[in-house]
Amino acid sequence: MLDASSCLAEAPATYQVKMETTKGTFYIDVQRRWSPHGADRFYELVNSGFYNQCAFFRVIEGFMAQVGINGDPDTQAKWRDQTIQDDPVAKSNLRGYVTFAKTGAPNSRTTQLFINFQDNRRLDQMGFAPFGYISPEGMRVVDTLYNGYGEAAPRGRGPSQARLQLEGNAYLKREFPRLDYIVKASVVKNGKR
Repeated sequence: MLDASSCLAEAPATYQVKMETTKGTFYIDVQRRWSPHGADRFYELVNSGFYNQCAFFRVIEGFMAQVGINGDPDTQAKWRDQTIQDDPVAKSNLRGYVTFAKTGAPNSRTTQLFINFQDNRRLDQMGFAPFGYISPEGMRVVDTLYNGYGEAAPRGRGPSQARLQLEGNAYLKREFPRLDYIVKASVVKNGKR
């Protein structure tokens, strides 16, 4: 089980994360100056193994792919309320940019993130601050993530985030067997501190 009580350490100015998924491998190049709190939290989560075996549970064609609810309910419970402060939006939510999800409340980012499939700059004014970028080559992998379930329940027929948090990957494997997963996420290149 992962520990969510650790103090958030400052990430390097730049770093690269290798995402090995059920559809192939892509890399996220992180720039801390774009979203310092977001880059620090992502670094902490990747290094703790949090994203390993996490499902892309909300993949909406022409919009985004969302991931970041741990498949072990006990681990997820430890992180669910570990929020970070908002960052000003320094980069737009364009294709290939990676951003933490948040609610409408201030300082509500925790572990969930999304990858923009297209120009979603309308999200900028809502406070969604990208912290990383996936190259066009990497986006070819992201584009193949299974999107047949669409929007999450209750608005769509995709997985319920509440049930996923309570029941974990057992719920997804049973009711949404075609979802794709992050097999392993790892920091492969650290930049300057």
